[in-house]
Amino acid sequence: MFMNDHSRRSFLKRSLQAGAASLALGTPFLAAGCATPSSSPSDAPAVHTRKKFQWKLLTTWPPSFPVIQDGPKLLAKWVNEMSNGQLDIQVYGGGELVPSLEAFDAVSQGTAEMGHGASYYWAGKVPAAQFFSAVPFGMNPQQMNSWLQSGGGMELWEKVYAPFNLIPLQGGNTAIQMGGWFNKQINSAADLKGLKMRIPGLGGKVISKAGGSAILSAGGEIYTNLERGVIDATEWIGPYHDYMMGFYKVARYYYYPGWHEPGTNLEFFINTNAFQQLPSDLQLIVRTAAAKVNHWMLSEFESKNNIYLQKLVTEEKVDLRPFPSEVIEQLRRYSSEVIDELVLNDSQSRDVYQAYNSFRSSIAPWNEISEKIYYTENL
Repeated sequence: MFMNDHSRRSFLKRSLQAGAASLALGTPFLAAGCATPSSSPSDAPAVHTRKKFQWKLLTTWPPSFPVIQDGPKLLAKWVNEMSNGQLDIQVYGGGELVPSLEAFDAVSQGTAEMGHGASYYWAGKVPAAQFFSAVPFGMNPQQMNSWLQSGGGMELWEKVYAPFNLIPLQGGNTAIQMGGWFNKQINSAADLKGLKMRIPGLGGKVISKAGGSAILSAGGEIYTNLERGVIDATEWIGPYHDYMMGFYKVARYYYYPGWHEPGTNLEFFINTNAFQQLPSDLQLIVRTAAAKVNHWMLSEFESKNNIYLQKLVTEEKVDLRPFPSEVIEQLRRYSSEVIDELVLNDSQSRDVYQAYNSFRSSIAPWNEISEKIYYTENL
């Protein structure tokens, strides 16, 4: 703030007058901006009498799932620390209290106060929810964060979840994913016919349109299903997590890019009634901790993916392959058809996708001269 000479003299004069008045009254003079001293801690020890809250947080992940299950555990830790123990959250992995894919209903009904998962898991109940997780050939993590936080996406998400007595919050991002693990080569679009692949959301519908079978299963079941031949292929996340899951032991080919999930947004969902019972400071603490998890998880994946990609290739001799361009273009066409069919038959999905696509189109010119040119020119 700029002060001219006259203003500065006036400010000093008022300060001196205030100091003189304080001395005359026998009270200590405090410089402008300082607080009046309170009683010492020994005179009045602090007593915490505020109500304490106990919450349960259900996840769709196994109890010891690297990174993704760590996110909810970190949220519980940070909330406890920031609230000085006023809000204690107990985290339960999938299957510990309810089956993994029943977390949405359990939190909606108040069995637990909070959950963590990916919104495309609830496509059967809420088709529009899929656009808040991942869209084939859609926005990357940076763009998704921008849409949700600064482009009106979060308001739409809240509106979609409101009838289910739930409040959504961003809960992490996987970064751009890999195309998946396969026990057969994909040399043309014809090789997708008859393929049994674990793949959720809109990507699963694309595989079905290509003649394959999309199978939805919880993360903890994938390894066994791949090992036993229940599925021929699975998408998951990226090199770091895929290495930790051990998929290289039960699948031969590792394909890229992750056309189906170019940056999957994960979620916390909170029972509305439980959230409204919290005082405003605890509500803010929960939101702040969720935002920190969102940042932490993306950073964790991004920092480790190349390290573990090299381990997979050099140490485990994984056969790393790009999808042929013919396959990518066919999947792109099928993706457009899947989305067109969805928005035609579901008005809420149409509204959400229009907002999603409008935001994506509005930032495209900037992306052309920022991210795209940066990578294509190898700057």
